Amino acid sequence: MTAVAPPMSTKSLLTDVTTVRLRPRYEGSNICTWIGFKHVNYLVEEAVLVHFADSGAPARRLYEAHGLGLDIVALETRILHALHLDDVAEAEVVPDTEDDDRTLGFRVTLRVERDGSVLKAVAAKVRVSLRADTYLPELDEPPAEFAPFVVDRLGAEARTGELAPIRVRMPDGDEAAVLASLTAGRNAYAWKWNIPYPYCHFTERLQMSGYLRLLEEAKDRFVLDRGISIKTLLDDRKWIPVVPQSSVRVLDEAVMEEDLYTVYTVEEIFKDLTYTARMDCFVVRDGALTLTATGRITHGYAVIDNRSDWRLVPFDRRVLDALGGEQSGT
Repeated sequence: MTAVAPPMSTKSLLTDVTTVRLRPRYEGSNICTWIGFKHVNYLVEEAVLVHFADSGAPARRLYEAHGLGLDIVALETRILHALHLDDVAEAEVVPDTEDDDRTLGFRVTLRVERDGSVLKAVAAKVRVSLRADTYLPELDEPPAEFAPFVVDRLGAEARTGELAPIRVRMPDGDEAAVLASLTAGRNAYAWKWNIPYPYCHFTERLQMSGYLRLLEEAKDRFVLDRGISIKTLLDDRKWIPVVPQSSVRVLDEAVMEEDLYTVYTVEEIFKDLTYTARMDCFVVRDGALTLTATGRITHGYAVIDNRSDWRLVPFDRRVLDALGGEQSGT
């Protein structure tokens, strides 16, 4: 006999604090045993999913019973201490939703043990929308208390003021003309990409983890284009990129097999130690380029001292010229 699940409620979701122990995935250890920013963000996402499950509203039940897709629509993360392979992080999820919010908010902290002390390693802010599914027939209505957080389209709460999606008229001509229009007058790199299904969820739309993968790829493409690829600096001087901060905000939906134009723009270099870049993602709608997501990432460089230690280093002239120079192509 199958037990009947209790009715869903937002009470625990909006008030209870969840603590869970998580281990970063093996895939995230790309250089020595340090975990990259993308997989750090995956831990933040996982902690939020556990919070939903422990609060009686797991992602599977939300979708299967009520046709609601749990979508992270904003993610802002600060990395204070590097995570390593085989670390076990304690993740604390604290609800952070005001009475008039249209998205569910959470503050997530990851802590790790180092030499007998517990350090605050990661601090993140997360916003979640419940996207009403239109791909399959409707199911039971969710409890009324979930209604303020249900949207018919992602980004609905951000379509006013400075966060409204940008629409840019498509230039006449081929793909090269579109890319040139997106990078003209900017210290930027852009490329066109067809959204594959492994980057999507709930049958059709690009999910937050997909944008994180794009943000990582954008950096990789940019430095390769400027002659300071990841492997080049590793081989030349054992330098690796480090990320103290990243953010992504979804402003509209991008759908499986749509063409996505991604632009990576260097905005500012701080004291030869870090630089901030912006990622903007566009799809073509009604003959215009429509912004679906925007993000920012702060990068620095560290030199590998040994298999377990690294230290930050200032940019040299070669790197400064590459970061601030003219684009060599798209």
